Amino acid sequence: MNIHEYQAKDLLRAEGVPIPAGDVATTPEQAEAIAQRLGGMVVVKAQVHAGGRGKAGGVKLAKTPAEARLLAAKILGMQIKGLTVHKVLVTAASDIASEAYVGIILDRATRKPVFMVSRAGGIDIEEVAATTPEKILKLPIDTRFGLQAYQANELGFFLFDDIKKVRAAAKIMTQLYAAFMRNGASLAEINPLVVTPAGDVVALDAKISIDDNELDRHPELEALRDETAEEPSEVEARNAHLTFIKLEGDVGCVVNGAGLAMATMDLVKYYGGEPANFLDIGGSSNPEKVVSALRIITEDPSVKAILFNIFGGITRTDDVANGIVTATKANPLRIPLVIRLTGTNEELAMKILHDNGFTASSDMDEAVKQAVALAHGGKAA
Repeated sequence: MNIHEYQAKDLLRAEGVPIPAGDVATTPEQAEAIAQRLGGMVVVKAQVHAGGRGKAGGVKLAKTPAEARLLAAKILGMQIKGLTVHKVLVTAASDIASEAYVGIILDRATRKPVFMVSRAGGIDIEEVAATTPEKILKLPIDTRFGLQAYQANELGFFLFDDIKKVRAAAKIMTQLYAAFMRNGASLAEINPLVVTPAGDVVALDAKISIDDNELDRHPELEALRDETAEEPSEVEARNAHLTFIKLEGDVGCVVNGAGLAMATMDLVKYYGGEPANFLDIGGSSNPEKVVSALRIITEDPSVKAILFNIFGGITRTDDVANGIVTATKANPLRIPLVIRLTGTNEELAMKILHDNGFTASSDMDEAVKQAVALAHGGKAA
Protein backbone atom coordinates (compact mmCIF):
# COMPACT_ATOMS: atom_id res chain seq x y z
CA MET A 1 0.00 0.00 0.00
CA ASN A 2 1.38 3.37 -1.02
CA ILE A 3 0.80 6.42 1.14
CA HIS A 4 1.13 10.09 0.31
CA GLU A 5 4.24 12.15 0.91
CA TYR A 6 2.65 14.10 3.74
CA GLN A 7 1.65 10.85 5.48
CA ALA A 8 5.15 9.40 5.05
CA LYS A 9 6.60 12.58 6.53
CA ASP A 10 4.32 12.25 9.55
CA LEU A 11 5.66 8.72 10.14
CA LEU A 12 9.24 9.98 9.86
CA ARG A 13 8.58 12.97 12.11
CA ALA A 14 7.32 10.53 14.74
CA GLU A 15 10.82 9.01 14.75
CA GLY A 16 12.50 12.43 15.00
CA VAL A 17 13.58 12.99 11.38
CA PRO A 18 14.08 16.74 10.73
CA ILE A 19 11.52 17.81 8.12
CA PRO A 20 10.39 21.33 7.19
CA ALA A 21 6.96 22.32 8.50
CA GLY A 22 3.98 21.88 6.22
CA ASP A 23 0.31 21.00 5.95
CA VAL A 24 -2.18 19.59 3.46
CA ALA A 25 -4.72 21.60 1.48
CA THR A 26 -7.66 20.50 -0.65
CA THR A 27 -8.59 24.02 -1.83
CA PRO A 28 -6.58 27.02 -3.05
CA GLU A 29 -7.83 29.02 -0.07
CA GLN A 30 -6.48 26.45 2.37
CA ALA A 31 -3.14 26.51 0.57
CA GLU A 32 -2.98 30.31 0.95
CA ALA A 33 -3.81 30.08 4.66
CA ILE A 34 -1.08 27.48 5.24
CA ALA A 35 1.47 29.58 3.35
CA GLN A 36 0.46 32.60 5.42
CA ARG A 37 0.98 30.62 8.61
CA LEU A 38 4.37 29.30 7.53
CA GLY A 39 5.63 32.70 6.35
CA GLY A 40 8.19 33.22 3.61
CA MET A 41 8.42 31.08 0.50
CA VAL A 42 6.66 27.73 0.29
CA VAL A 43 6.59 24.76 -2.07
CA VAL A 44 3.21 23.51 -3.32
CA LYS A 45 3.41 19.78 -4.06
CA ALA A 46 0.80 17.53 -5.70
CA GLN A 47 -0.10 14.50 -3.58
CA VAL A 48 -0.52 11.52 -5.90
CA HIS A 49 0.91 8.01 -5.94
CA ALA A 50 3.10 8.68 -8.97
CA GLY A 51 6.65 9.68 -9.67
CA GLY A 52 7.69 12.55 -11.88
CA ARG A 53 5.48 15.11 -10.17
CA GLY A 54 7.96 17.90 -10.76
CA LYS A 55 8.33 17.15 -14.48
CA ALA A 56 4.54 17.08 -14.78
CA GLY A 57 4.19 20.53 -13.21
CA GLY A 58 2.96 19.24 -9.87
CA VAL A 59 5.69 20.84 -7.73
CA LYS A 60 5.97 24.65 -7.71
CA LEU A 61 7.71 27.31 -5.61
CA ALA A 62 5.51 30.13 -4.31
CA LYS A 63 7.05 33.37 -3.06
CA THR A 64 3.87 34.69 -1.43
CA PRO A 65 0.66 33.24 0.05
CA ALA A 66 -1.30 34.69 -2.87
CA GLU A 67 0.98 32.89 -5.32
CA ALA A 68 0.52 29.68 -3.32
CA ARG A 69 -3.23 30.02 -3.83
CA LEU A 70 -2.81 30.50 -7.58
CA LEU A 71 -0.44 27.57 -7.93
CA ALA A 72 -2.67 25.31 -5.84
CA ALA A 73 -5.60 26.20 -8.11
CA LYS A 74 -3.57 25.01 -11.11
CA ILE A 75 -2.28 21.83 -9.48
CA LEU A 76 -5.51 20.67 -7.84
CA GLY A 77 -7.49 18.70 -10.39
CA MET A 78 -4.57 18.18 -12.77
CA GLN A 79 -3.76 14.69 -14.07
CA ILE A 80 -0.38 13.11 -13.34
CA LYS A 81 0.13 9.71 -14.98
CA GLY A 82 -3.62 9.22 -15.13
CA LEU A 83 -4.23 10.13 -11.48
CA THR A 84 -6.16 13.25 -10.43
CA VAL A 85 -4.62 15.53 -7.81
CA HIS A 86 -7.07 16.04 -4.92
CA LYS A 87 -4.60 17.34 -2.32
CA VAL A 88 -1.47 19.46 -2.21
CA LEU A 89 1.19 19.66 0.45
CA VAL A 90 2.24 23.21 1.26
CA THR A 91 5.63 23.11 2.93
CA ALA A 92 8.24 25.67 3.91
CA ALA A 93 10.90 26.14 1.22
CA SER A 94 14.52 25.33 2.08
CA ASP A 95 17.74 26.60 0.59
CA ILE A 96 19.80 23.70 -0.74
CA ALA A 97 23.58 23.40 -0.78
CA SER A 98 23.66 19.71 -1.79
CA GLU A 99 21.30 16.76 -2.29
CA ALA A 100 21.65 13.06 -1.46
CA TYR A 101 19.50 9.94 -1.65
CA VAL A 102 18.75 7.60 1.27
CA GLY A 103 16.44 4.62 1.02
CA ILE A 104 15.62 1.16 2.36
CA ILE A 105 14.04 -1.60 0.33
CA LEU A 106 13.15 -5.17 1.21
CA ASP A 107 15.48 -7.28 -0.91
CA ARG A 108 14.36 -10.80 -1.88
CA ALA A 109 17.86 -11.97 -2.78
CA THR A 110 19.33 -11.29 0.68
CA ARG A 111 15.98 -11.59 2.51
CA LYS A 112 16.92 -8.46 4.39
CA PRO A 113 16.19 -4.74 4.36
CA VAL A 114 18.90 -3.12 2.25
CA PHE A 115 20.04 0.48 2.65
CA MET A 116 20.86 2.31 -0.57
CA VAL A 117 22.56 5.69 -0.33
CA SER A 118 23.97 8.01 -2.98
CA ARG A 119 25.35 11.50 -3.27
CA ALA A 120 23.28 11.80 -6.47
CA GLY A 121 20.04 12.88 -4.82
CA GLY A 122 17.05 14.66 -6.27
CA ILE A 123 16.71 12.35 -9.30
CA ASP A 124 15.31 8.86 -9.81
CA ILE A 125 17.54 6.32 -8.09
CA GLU A 126 16.76 3.90 -10.96
CA GLU A 127 18.48 6.32 -13.34
CA VAL A 128 21.54 6.52 -11.10
CA ALA A 129 21.68 2.72 -10.79
CA ALA A 130 21.47 2.29 -14.57
CA THR A 131 24.00 4.92 -15.58
CA THR A 132 26.41 5.32 -12.63
CA PRO A 133 26.00 2.36 -10.25
CA GLU A 134 29.29 3.19 -8.55
CA LYS A 135 27.54 6.20 -7.00
CA ILE A 136 25.32 3.91 -4.89
CA LEU A 137 26.32 2.08 -1.72
CA LYS A 138 24.14 -0.89 -0.75
CA LEU A 139 24.20 -2.31 2.76
CA PRO A 140 22.00 -5.26 3.90
CA ILE A 141 20.83 -5.07 7.52
CA ASP A 142 20.46 -8.08 9.81
CA THR A 143 17.07 -7.54 11.45
CA ARG A 144 18.16 -9.52 14.51
CA PHE A 145 20.46 -6.66 15.45
CA GLY A 146 19.10 -3.72 13.49
CA LEU A 147 21.12 -0.87 12.03
CA GLN A 148 24.30 -0.62 14.10
CA ALA A 149 26.03 2.68 14.82
CA TYR A 150 29.12 1.73 12.81
CA GLN A 151 26.91 0.86 9.82
CA ALA A 152 25.04 4.15 10.03
CA ASN A 153 28.39 5.98 10.11
CA GLU A 154 29.64 3.95 7.14
CA LEU A 155 26.60 5.07 5.17
CA GLY A 156 27.07 8.64 6.35
CA PHE A 157 30.72 8.74 5.26
CA PHE A 158 29.69 7.57 1.78
CA LEU A 159 27.52 10.69 1.54
CA PHE A 160 29.58 13.36 3.28
CA ASP A 161 33.15 14.22 4.22
CA ASP A 162 32.34 16.57 7.09
CA ILE A 163 31.98 14.66 10.39
CA LYS A 164 29.12 16.86 11.59
CA LYS A 165 27.08 16.03 8.50
CA VAL A 166 28.05 12.36 8.75
CA ARG A 167 26.70 12.17 12.30
CA ALA A 168 23.51 14.01 11.36
CA ALA A 169 22.93 11.70 8.39
CA ALA A 170 23.69 8.61 10.50
CA LYS A 171 21.08 9.69 13.04
CA ILE A 172 18.49 10.25 10.30
CA MET A 173 19.22 6.81 8.81
CA THR A 174 18.74 5.21 12.22
CA GLN A 175 15.38 7.00 12.46
CA LEU A 176 14.46 5.96 8.91
CA TYR A 177 15.22 2.33 9.73
CA ALA A 178 13.05 2.58 12.87
CA ALA A 179 10.14 3.91 10.78
CA PHE A 180 10.68 1.17 8.18
CA MET A 181 10.53 -1.62 10.76
CA ARG A 182 7.86 -0.15 13.03
CA ASN A 183 5.40 0.35 10.17
CA GLY A 184 6.00 -2.90 8.27
CA ALA A 185 7.29 -1.07 5.20
CA SER A 186 8.58 -2.65 2.02
CA LEU A 187 10.19 0.64 0.94
CA ALA A 188 11.13 3.86 2.70
CA GLU A 189 13.15 6.62 1.11
CA ILE A 190 14.20 10.23 1.49
CA ASN A 191 14.94 11.90 -1.82
CA PRO A 192 16.38 14.40 -1.50
CA LEU A 193 18.16 14.42 1.83
CA VAL A 194 19.62 17.92 1.66
CA VAL A 195 22.28 19.99 3.31
CA THR A 196 21.29 23.62 3.79
CA PRO A 197 23.77 26.51 3.43
CA ALA A 198 23.85 26.60 7.25
CA GLY A 199 25.06 22.97 7.29
CA ASP A 200 21.84 21.37 8.55
CA VAL A 201 20.83 17.96 7.16
CA VAL A 202 17.10 17.86 6.39
CA ALA A 203 14.64 15.51 4.68
CA LEU A 204 12.77 17.40 1.95
CA ASP A 205 10.77 14.51 0.50
CA ALA A 206 9.65 11.11 1.73
CA LYS A 207 8.13 7.98 0.27
CA ILE A 208 6.94 4.90 2.16
CA SER A 209 5.20 1.78 0.86
CA ILE A 210 3.55 -0.48 3.43
CA ASP A 211 3.55 -4.25 3.00
CA ASP A 212 -0.11 -5.23 2.57
CA ASN A 213 0.48 -8.25 4.81
CA GLU A 214 1.21 -5.88 7.71
CA LEU A 215 -2.11 -4.05 7.57
CA ASP A 216 -3.97 -6.47 9.83
CA ARG A 217 -1.46 -5.64 12.55
CA HIS A 218 -1.54 -1.92 11.78
CA PRO A 219 -5.17 -0.77 11.37
CA GLU A 220 -3.98 2.80 11.89
CA LEU A 221 -1.98 2.48 8.67
CA GLU A 222 -4.89 0.95 6.76
CA ALA A 223 -6.75 4.17 7.60
CA LEU A 224 -4.13 6.10 5.57
CA ARG A 225 -5.19 4.40 2.33
CA ASP A 226 -6.46 6.88 -0.28
CA GLU A 227 -8.50 4.95 -2.83
CA THR A 228 -8.96 8.06 -4.98
CA ALA A 229 -5.21 7.95 -5.66
CA GLU A 230 -5.19 4.32 -6.75
CA GLU A 231 -6.01 2.57 -10.01
CA PRO A 232 -9.84 2.14 -9.86
CA SER A 233 -9.72 -1.44 -11.13
CA GLU A 234 -7.28 -2.41 -8.38
CA VAL A 235 -9.55 -0.85 -5.75
CA GLU A 236 -12.55 -2.76 -7.10
CA ALA A 237 -10.57 -6.00 -7.16
CA ARG A 238 -9.37 -5.58 -3.59
CA ASN A 239 -12.92 -4.92 -2.38
CA ALA A 240 -13.99 -8.12 -4.18
CA HIS A 241 -11.14 -10.02 -2.46
CA LEU A 242 -9.29 -10.60 -5.72
CA THR A 243 -5.56 -10.26 -6.26
CA PHE A 244 -5.23 -7.94 -9.24
CA ILE A 245 -2.45 -5.94 -10.84
CA LYS A 246 -3.04 -3.96 -14.02
CA LEU A 247 -0.44 -4.38 -16.76
CA GLU A 248 0.02 -2.90 -20.23
CA GLY A 249 -1.01 -5.75 -22.55
CA ASP A 250 -4.20 -6.79 -24.34
CA VAL A 251 -4.84 -10.37 -23.14
CA GLY A 252 -6.98 -10.30 -19.99
CA CYS A 253 -6.11 -13.20 -17.69
CA VAL A 254 -8.36 -14.81 -15.05
CA VAL A 255 -6.52 -17.57 -13.20
CA ASN A 256 -6.73 -19.37 -9.87
CA GLY A 257 -3.49 -19.46 -7.91
CA ALA A 258 -0.50 -17.12 -8.08
CA GLY A 259 1.86 -19.73 -9.50
CA LEU A 260 -0.49 -20.66 -12.34
CA ALA A 261 -1.13 -16.94 -12.96
CA MET A 262 2.60 -16.30 -13.38
CA ALA A 263 2.95 -19.34 -15.65
CA THR A 264 -0.02 -18.14 -17.70
CA MET A 265 1.48 -14.70 -18.21
CA ASP A 266 4.81 -16.27 -19.19
CA LEU A 267 3.03 -18.46 -21.73
CA VAL A 268 1.11 -15.48 -23.15
CA LYS A 269 4.43 -13.73 -23.77
CA TYR A 270 5.98 -16.93 -25.13
CA TYR A 271 3.31 -17.11 -27.81
CA GLY A 272 3.80 -13.46 -28.77
CA GLY A 273 1.15 -11.76 -26.65
CA GLU A 274 1.16 -9.32 -23.75
CA PRO A 275 -0.86 -9.91 -20.56
CA ALA A 276 -3.19 -7.08 -19.61
CA ASN A 277 -3.25 -8.02 -15.95
CA PHE A 278 -2.42 -10.39 -13.15
CA LEU A 279 -5.72 -11.60 -11.69
CA ASP A 280 -5.91 -14.44 -9.18
CA ILE A 281 -9.42 -15.43 -8.08
CA GLY A 282 -7.91 -17.61 -5.36
CA GLY A 283 -8.87 -21.08 -4.26
CA SER A 284 -12.43 -20.51 -3.12
CA SER A 285 -15.43 -21.85 -5.03
CA ASN A 286 -17.37 -18.61 -5.26
CA PRO A 287 -19.03 -17.77 -8.59
CA GLU A 288 -19.32 -14.12 -7.51
CA LYS A 289 -15.54 -13.82 -7.68
CA VAL A 290 -15.69 -14.83 -11.33
CA VAL A 291 -18.43 -12.28 -11.95
CA SER A 292 -16.31 -9.56 -10.34
CA ALA A 293 -13.21 -10.65 -12.25
CA LEU A 294 -14.96 -10.45 -15.62
CA ARG A 295 -16.46 -7.06 -14.79
CA ILE A 296 -13.06 -5.63 -13.84
CA ILE A 297 -11.31 -6.96 -16.94
CA THR A 298 -14.01 -5.89 -19.40
CA GLU A 299 -13.86 -2.34 -18.02
CA ASP A 300 -10.29 -2.10 -19.40
CA PRO A 301 -10.53 -0.83 -23.01
CA SER A 302 -7.06 -2.19 -23.83
CA VAL A 303 -8.21 -5.81 -23.37
CA LYS A 304 -8.90 -7.46 -26.76
CA ALA A 305 -9.41 -11.05 -25.58
CA ILE A 306 -10.01 -12.77 -22.24
CA LEU A 307 -8.37 -15.99 -21.13
CA PHE A 308 -9.72 -18.13 -18.28
CA ASN A 309 -7.13 -20.64 -17.09
CA ILE A 310 -8.47 -22.70 -14.18
CA PHE A 311 -6.83 -25.72 -12.60
CA GLY A 312 -9.39 -27.08 -10.17
CA GLY A 313 -8.01 -28.36 -6.92
CA ILE A 314 -9.73 -26.53 -4.10
CA THR A 315 -11.43 -24.44 -6.75
CA ARG A 316 -14.39 -26.26 -8.30
CA THR A 317 -14.42 -25.76 -12.05
CA ASP A 318 -18.23 -26.00 -12.16
CA ASP A 319 -18.44 -22.96 -9.87
CA VAL A 320 -16.14 -21.09 -12.24
CA ALA A 321 -18.32 -22.16 -15.17
CA ASN A 322 -21.44 -20.94 -13.38
CA GLY A 323 -19.70 -17.63 -12.68
CA ILE A 324 -18.83 -17.21 -16.36
CA VAL A 325 -22.44 -17.92 -17.38
CA THR A 326 -23.88 -15.55 -14.75
CA ALA A 327 -21.48 -12.74 -15.62
CA THR A 328 -21.96 -12.96 -19.38
CA LYS A 329 -25.74 -13.10 -19.09
CA ALA A 330 -25.77 -9.93 -16.99
CA ASN A 331 -23.20 -8.19 -19.19
CA PRO A 332 -22.81 -9.76 -22.65
CA LEU A 333 -19.19 -9.78 -23.80
CA ARG A 334 -18.06 -7.67 -26.73
CA ILE A 335 -14.64 -9.33 -26.92
CA PRO A 336 -13.74 -13.00 -27.41
CA LEU A 337 -13.42 -15.37 -24.46
CA VAL A 338 -11.16 -18.43 -24.30
CA ILE A 339 -11.70 -20.94 -21.51
CA ARG A 340 -9.37 -23.63 -20.23
CA LEU A 341 -10.71 -25.74 -17.35
CA THR A 342 -9.34 -28.90 -15.82
CA GLY A 343 -9.59 -30.56 -12.44
CA THR A 344 -12.37 -30.84 -9.86
CA ASN A 345 -15.84 -31.34 -11.46
CA GLU A 346 -14.34 -30.81 -14.92
CA GLU A 347 -17.00 -32.85 -16.77
CA LEU A 348 -19.83 -30.95 -15.07
CA ALA A 349 -18.13 -27.62 -15.85
CA MET A 350 -17.76 -28.51 -19.51
CA LYS A 351 -21.46 -29.46 -19.68
CA ILE A 352 -22.53 -26.18 -18.05
CA LEU A 353 -20.50 -24.20 -20.54
CA HIS A 354 -21.62 -26.26 -23.53
CA ASP A 355 -25.28 -25.92 -22.56
CA ASN A 356 -24.84 -22.15 -22.51
CA GLY A 357 -23.08 -21.85 -25.86
CA PHE A 358 -19.45 -21.79 -24.72
CA THR A 359 -16.59 -24.02 -25.75
CA ALA A 360 -13.76 -24.93 -23.42
CA SER A 361 -10.51 -26.84 -23.55
CA SER A 362 -8.36 -28.66 -21.02
CA ASP A 363 -5.17 -27.85 -22.97
CA MET A 364 -3.36 -24.84 -21.54
CA ASP A 365 -1.03 -24.21 -24.50
CA GLU A 366 -3.84 -24.32 -27.04
CA ALA A 367 -5.99 -21.96 -24.97
CA VAL A 368 -3.17 -19.43 -24.62
CA LYS A 369 -2.38 -19.55 -28.35
CA GLN A 370 -6.05 -18.96 -29.17
CA ALA A 371 -6.30 -16.00 -26.78
CA VAL A 372 -3.18 -14.37 -28.22
CA ALA A 373 -4.40 -14.88 -31.80
CA LEU A 374 -7.81 -13.37 -30.97
CA ALA A 375 -6.23 -10.38 -29.21
CA HIS A 376 -4.23 -9.74 -32.38
CA GLY A 377 -7.36 -9.76 -34.49
CA GLY A 378 -6.99 -13.31 -35.80
CA LYS A 379 -9.18 -16.35 -35.45
CA ALA A 380 -9.04 -19.00 -32.77
CA ALA A 381 -7.35 -22.20 -33.88
